[in-house]
Amino acid sequence: MTAVLPLTSTAPALAPPRLLTRVEDGERLTSLLWTAGPGRRMISSAVLGGGIGERAWVLNAQVAHGYRRTDPDRHLAALAAGAGARGPGVGLMTAADVAAYTRAQDAGVEAYVTAGVDVRGWAARPGGGTDGPREPGTINIVVAVPAPLSDAALVNAVTTATEAKVQALVEAGLDCSGTPTDAVCVAARAPGPDQRAHAFAGPRSLWGARLARAVHHAVREAVTAP
Repeated sequence: MTAVLPLTSTAPALAPPRLLTRVEDGERLTSLLWTAGPGRRMISSAVLGGGIGERAWVLNAQVAHGYRRTDPDRHLAALAAGAGARGPGVGLMTAADVAAYTRAQDAGVEAYVTAGVDVRGWAARPGGGTDGPREPGTINIVVAVPAPLSDAALVNAVTTATEAKVQALVEAGLDCSGTPTDAVCVAARAPGPDQRAHAFAGPRSLWGARLARAVHHAVREAVTAP
């Protein structure tokens, strides 16, 4: 662990998640819902609320194996609204049991991971296309950084989180770089009137290093859990 430097704010970028349950088609499914305070910016590859912008919440919803809906964004938005979430948010989904999430913290950065790795492989493989729809087993990563990050640093943070994920998978003995449906969301504080956003979030930057260690620990624990 590196020495802890003064944080931009003591307030977390995300509140701890609420565990939600629902029944769909006779199956009991769970979801995790994080809420963000005002002035939070996020970057995500999620089907709902992806890209960069201000977001008020993050939902990681378990769906049935063999999920076949063609409107996952509307499905996720309805689930979030039903749980009381308001405003724009980020919605991720997975067939994994999200109640079994792992969490790691490093000097103010928090990482939450849900992992299903039955369908996995290396990102680069021979062939020109896809093999068609895949079950969303998925490694979903949600990271909260209690400091402001520039747009470029947010992109950098996604790269750093992905590198840390792959490192954890390889160290756990899994011959893969992830699953075909992995997703990531990084939440950070928006700059205040007298603050400058951090320009870097690579693995050797202040916040990138903390993010990498938190993600690595949480992924490693998630994929080695019995």
